[in-house]
Amino acid sequence: MSWLRAFVLALAFLGLTLLSIPIQWLSIRLGLTLQRSYPHAYHRLLCRIFGIRLTIMGKPIEDRGVLMVANHTSYFDILVMSAAARVSFVAKKEVSGWALFGLMARLQRSIFVDRTRRGDAGHARDMLRERLRAGDALVLFPEGTSTDGNRIIPFKSALMGAVEAKIGTGADGRPVYAPVQPVSISYVAMYGIPLGRENRPLYAWYGDMDLLPHLWEALKCGPLDVIVEFHPPLTVGPGRGRKQIAVAAEAIVRDGQRRALSGEWGAAAA
Repeated sequence: MSWLRAFVLALAFLGLTLLSIPIQWLSIRLGLTLQRSYPHAYHRLLCRIFGIRLTIMGKPIEDRGVLMVANHTSYFDILVMSAAARVSFVAKKEVSGWALFGLMARLQRSIFVDRTRRGDAGHARDMLRERLRAGDALVLFPEGTSTDGNRIIPFKSALMGAVEAKIGTGADGRPVYAPVQPVSISYVAMYGIPLGRENRPLYAWYGDMDLLPHLWEALKCGPLDVIVEFHPPLTVGPGRGRKQIAVAAEAIVRDGQRRALSGEWGAAAA
């Protein structure tokens, strides 16, 4: 009956999405605060529909602009990050042209970056900086690609240059920089049973996997447990620029994923 589950979930997703598109579009056109909160509510509801049980550790920064940097495993990362916090995403340019998913990304006010053109990095950093100055929470996947969910690959620092320029001035006259908040996303269990290395690719989308066939199989699989851990933020300072922050954030995210996949966090909580 797994195909029936996938069919029902696909219909529910399409129905909710087609209802949500005009609401979000109108919110953006009218400049309503709903444009930030509605995607959060939409993705929280999708998590319930899909049976994705979120465990959120730590707290996302919400009172000022922040660049969140997370490991990237699956298209489900978009769903769980948006369900965990009010965010927009930094995505590769190709995503904007995807049917339906590209429209959804645009309606979530994503920033699209052409990673194949080195000259585009400066323009992208400027866009990120303006959004951070406006108080937005942006999610960047600095690995530059998705993985099998069992490891973290080196973080690229180019777009983190957006946090090296000040976004304001404090009461003491000192420059204010946007914080970088590392986030670990870990797919830990299915039907409450721990996911082993061999089963994590049921949800991990990487390499040359085709999107729709993989999504269909993932919807057939059943309830999923995901741990999202928001770590303490990092900021620019003496001897700490984008490259140093990228290295530090990578180590923090890797350690968070290691603890989640090994069950250390669950054992400590129990």
